[in-house]
Amino acid sequence: MFDGKSILITGGTGSFGHLYTQTLLQRYKPKRLIIYSRDELKQYEMQQKFGFGCMRYFIGDVRDRDRLTFAMRDVDFVIHAAALKQVPAAEYNPMECIKTNIHGAENVVHACLANEVSKVIALSTDKAANPVNLYGATKLASDKLFVAGNNMAGTKNTRFSVVRYGNVVGSRGSVVPLFRKLIDEGSDHLPITHEEMTRFWITLQQGVDFVLKNFSRMRGGEIFVPKIPSVRIVDVAAAMAPELPHKVVGIRPGEKMHETMCPRDDSHITVEFDDHFVIKPTIKFFGVKVDYAKNPLGEKGQSVEQGFAYNSGRNPHFLTVEEIRKLHLEAGL
Repeated sequence: MFDGKSILITGGTGSFGHLYTQTLLQRYKPKRLIIYSRDELKQYEMQQKFGFGCMRYFIGDVRDRDRLTFAMRDVDFVIHAAALKQVPAAEYNPMECIKTNIHGAENVVHACLANEVSKVIALSTDKAANPVNLYGATKLASDKLFVAGNNMAGTKNTRFSVVRYGNVVGSRGSVVPLFRKLIDEGSDHLPITHEEMTRFWITLQQGVDFVLKNFSRMRGGEIFVPKIPSVRIVDVAAAMAPELPHKVVGIRPGEKMHETMCPRDDSHITVEFDDHFVIKPTIKFFGVKVDYAKNPLGEKGQSVEQGFAYNSGRNPHFLTVEEIRKLHLEAGL
């Protein structure tokens, strides 16, 4: 699907962009792979690793619509990964988060439409479902913008979809690197926000593979949610340092006890497939009728029961301490 095509990744110098780039180059032969980000040092470092002839590096910010529009000339596929993602930082710097996550998303939609990009997938987060923090609220707004982009497309062939998944194991700013740092420094305990806190758990490679596959699945307007396991934070601590005691430090600003990926209020538009869910758009697209219970790969889904919610605290699949340890080893952590 990506052979001979031009692909652009916003926020491409991040963890997701690195692995997505590596995976694309291993599996396909793209015509161009454009890394769009604002950090010149990270781009320089990425060029040392990925110096292939198809690679292009564009300095730019998603807040700059003109630069985005220029960068997307003759691009076939776009992955929108750029965002301000730290929950506490967003609480203390709300306008900066809004400028990047909402206004930036709007700029990406407009740039894609202006260049008639074929397919666009925006990365979302479980925090966008029933948000209680600003980061989640901005990503919910972003999700709505990308869904509505299908209506804005009119007669153009550009299609927009969203991928929503949970905590990426070992991602920057998450609990695993924090625990690893404390363990390496010889800490006598590990801080736990709350003993009952749970999270969805996914490796970066699983996230990359899910996004790749959804380019083939997407019809436009849907939110894709993978079926992934949950973990208890106390079990993550036990898996990494079974000998260390835990100290409860309290929930950080904007944090939830449990995360949700398919809200109860969206149960009437949620379709369950074998390994994922699809949340259908709440709006109808002018002149387009789509059966979201079937996708181009031939997979078929069924509507969930009314009142269904996909919640990390009530997930039927929880990882054991040993399974967490094994997953971390597989992810190189």
